[in-house]
Amino acid sequence: MSPLSELLTTSMAWLREHGGELMLYTHIILAALFPIYTGAHSSLSQPSSAAKSEQTDEDEEEAIQMMEGLSASDAVVFPVTAGLVLATLYWLIKRYGADIINVILAWYFAGTSIFSVAKLFSDGAELCLSFIFPRYFAVAGQLYEVKEREVVTSKGQDSSRVSPLPGFLGRLPLSKVMWTVRSALKQKYTLEAYVKALLDAKSDFTVLDVTGLLVGIAAVAYNSFVAKPWWLTNVQGFAVSYFALQLISPTSFDIGSLVLCGLFFYDIWAVFFTPLMVTVATKLDQPIKLLFPRPDADTAKRAYSMLGLGDIVLPGLMVGLALRFDLFMFYSRQQAKSANGDATKVPYTPVRGQWGSRFWTRGLPKTSLPATLRNAAFPKPYFTASIIGYTSGMVATLAVMSTFQHAQPALLYLVPAVLSSVWGTAAVRGELRAMWLYSEELSGEALADVVKNDSAKNTQGNVDKSWYETIRDALFGSNLGKSGSNDDQAKGDADVKKQKPAEHVTAAAEQPDTVFSMTIKRRLNTIKQVGTAAQSSEDISKHT
Repeated sequence: MSPLSELLTTSMAWLREHGGELMLYTHIILAALFPIYTGAHSSLSQPSSAAKSEQTDEDEEEAIQMMEGLSASDAVVFPVTAGLVLATLYWLIKRYGADIINVILAWYFAGTSIFSVAKLFSDGAELCLSFIFPRYFAVAGQLYEVKEREVVTSKGQDSSRVSPLPGFLGRLPLSKVMWTVRSALKQKYTLEAYVKALLDAKSDFTVLDVTGLLVGIAAVAYNSFVAKPWWLTNVQGFAVSYFALQLISPTSFDIGSLVLCGLFFYDIWAVFFTPLMVTVATKLDQPIKLLFPRPDADTAKRAYSMLGLGDIVLPGLMVGLALRFDLFMFYSRQQAKSANGDATKVPYTPVRGQWGSRFWTRGLPKTSLPATLRNAAFPKPYFTASIIGYTSGMVATLAVMSTFQHAQPALLYLVPAVLSSVWGTAAVRGELRAMWLYSEELSGEALADVVKNDSAKNTQGNVDKSWYETIRDALFGSNLGKSGSNDDQAKGDADVKKQKPAEHVTAAAEQPDTVFSMTIKRRLNTIKQVGTAAQSSEDISKHT
């Protein structure tokens, strides 16, 4: 037998013996990367190195992402708090049993799970929608842009298309139906709700948001009252992780590194030196972990491998920070120097929601693309390095676990891998100082933009928010992301209070006997034109 044949025979024998385990570990790694990748990209918004967006279409409107910033003290607070919570849950399970604790925690996690699944579904549906109804697409080397006024124009050409569908889909004889479907799915509505002394809110939503909310309720209801399949537990785990990565920011790389180092030692203590982590993780049937069926388990009583959400979210915070730093550096490099040495910022173009347009224009030269698509494909060296580091850490964790057949503290391998990849990339690129100084704390111009935006929409402290922001603030507080100085925040609050109340607040003040009111209005899409007033889409006829 030749050496090559012997090698192939040995490899096939190894795959037959370990193929199931290899598939399991691949499943675990991909499942962990999914919420990190999607959550990091969903957290992108205007960096401080870019000027305010000059978008001319409401579809491109993108607010500054409001996130809860961590502080250096959290490097101590997080491990101590986590240890106390873990010890308390362990004691309750031993004292009262896991069943009653699971019932109590199910109600506790219900609201967060519904909201998270709704957010994940609606964002996923919008992603799919961007591939079916992209803003830009190319046909025969020509770039087309789909307008809200139901016009499809060819950039730099005189030709036009009737259908909003891209590529070969545009040949389908369904142009009128597709325009109607596109308009219905993209239409925004405004909900104004008032309950005397309890609630005074105003938020925007779409059909996809309502559908996502129904899906979230159905998922949690099925999981609570019918059955708890492993895949449904994972869906909730994905959603919670995805939401957390948009909610929390390490603020800076030094703070993020300190927090991860503190949790590094906590994870080692909880897994290697106490039975707390393993007991709580195996006894509690809540969306705090991902489950993976083992291929060698008995079908009647299937065994599962587990991955805690902390092993996804905590390193994922640094991965998301690395991606936002990539965007910051991208705009920093584009700043032009004026004669007096001052840097002029380049206007920001939204980078979220461009996947469909990028797919359908992938064959065109980059120079022929609009700024929105060119900037959406910004270089991501730090994000790529952190993803490689996280994957390497997961491979090391699974390899050691497979070798010693014992539960492993994943952060023991993930923290060094992620931190070394990020800081190592900065050292190689000569950008250590830029990374050290980078901070996502809102202050100065960035905070002023947020205050100005809030003030323009504010109603005695109630901002016109999306459904996502409204429910998030109700669950977790309304000061998320406002991590500027106290003086800046006080000034912003003072400016906010001077604004004219919105219609529903004024109506409530004029009618003191009103106890409850709720209205839903269809929000008119506007097309902003330079030098002219915004025009309602209903006032513009269809052109083909």
